[in-house]
Amino acid sequence: MSSKKVYTWELSDSESENDVDTRPKQLFSHINEKQDNALCIPEVSKTSGLGKRPHVIVVSEEEDDVDEDALLQPPTRQENIYNSPSPGKKRRNREEVEADRAKAEEKRAEREKAKKEREKKKEEQKQEQKKRKEAAERLKSYRPENYIKCLTVQIHPVLLQDGNSDVLTEQLSELEWKMRIEPHSLTHSITWTRSLSQEEGDGETEEDQILMVITLDEFLGIVLSVKQILKGDSSRHEMSPLLTALTDHLNAHTGSVVTMLVMGASKHRKHGSWYHSHGNLRSQLGMGDMEIEEVLVYLQLYKSVFVHFLYNWKEVTEQVCTYTKALSKRPFKAMTECTDLGFCVDGAWAAGARVERDGKGLAEVWSRQIQQLNRVSPAVAAAVTAAYPSPHLLLQAYKKLDSEKERRGLLADLMVKGNVKDRRIGPEFSSRIYRVLTSENPDLVLD
Repeated sequence: MSSKKVYTWELSDSESENDVDTRPKQLFSHINEKQDNALCIPEVSKTSGLGKRPHVIVVSEEEDDVDEDALLQPPTRQENIYNSPSPGKKRRNREEVEADRAKAEEKRAEREKAKKEREKKKEEQKQEQKKRKEAAERLKSYRPENYIKCLTVQIHPVLLQDGNSDVLTEQLSELEWKMRIEPHSLTHSITWTRSLSQEEGDGETEEDQILMVITLDEFLGIVLSVKQILKGDSSRHEMSPLLTALTDHLNAHTGSVVTMLVMGASKHRKHGSWYHSHGNLRSQLGMGDMEIEEVLVYLQLYKSVFVHFLYNWKEVTEQVCTYTKALSKRPFKAMTECTDLGFCVDGAWAAGARVERDGKGLAEVWSRQIQQLNRVSPAVAAAVTAAYPSPHLLLQAYKKLDSEKERRGLLADLMVKGNVKDRRIGPEFSSRIYRVLTSENPDLVLD
């Protein structure tokens, strides 16, 4: 048996922690032998100290094999972690790991999907804002004060041969409108062109309105040609060059609207009437009022040409300015004005009843039909529709009666509910309903 050393420390309750004597006191000189690698201490003797029993801590070691300082050190953290497994932690199997991984992938996919939806929604909002901005800018550009800057007044060179045409060019220059002297397919014409926007493509497009400015003598040649056409012997006479040019242009440009301005009527016009101008035509052509009107109607119906008689170039200039302003206002009016009928509501009439495919609403229509009669209140109509839900049932009831008097008084005894007391419909209203449903006279006066 090898010799063992035992050390003990005494910790008294009456002493403070600073006064504890850390020096070991030897109480045993030997202990029992090892049994199965364990030290057996048979008994620890009591020590006395100031009337109190001390706490005894016994530490034993082998002198030959174990270091004394090593025994006094606590176990390291690494030993606690790796040598003593955590009782609450359970090792997961492969299926659980795969399930957790699948859940993580699903959550990641949901986050990516939500992120893409947010980005898509944000892009849609951005595009919507862009469209609204472009629409606002387009609407602004279509305002008359801005749209008129895109129009160019195009004057045929033939018109400038008249010295008085300077009134037109000076007025357009004063208004700072675009003007261009350029030939056109229709002679003696004033047309308008519009500059296209970037969305529509670069270039110009021609408006459909055309003014044809001619003198009274030139118009007389057109009248003679139209007169021959109406008589059916146009082949015998030479057609007017202006009428031929007008016809060729209208055949090539079916959408054009031509207005003919006839100048030189001032010397024939008196007392604010065109009658004297027509009288001059009658004297020169041997035509009556009816024949002149036939020529004007022919030009309007067959050529879509309207004729206006004017004094001089000043009135022509006023017409050109009026047409230019009207063309500048047309796009803005087309975008802002509502073309729907104000009294017609989408899907229903403003003062009517909607009828579904299953027949729902027919009773309301029948009630409204009765209320169309004079001095018929909704309460009276409700009493009739409650007794006879449709006009067909009421007509069947009339057919079952033998005499005319019984038919007229069929509805007289129906009761109408009132606020104070109920009352009868009466024979007068019953007779009116009977006449409405059975009479074949469209001119019948009900009241």
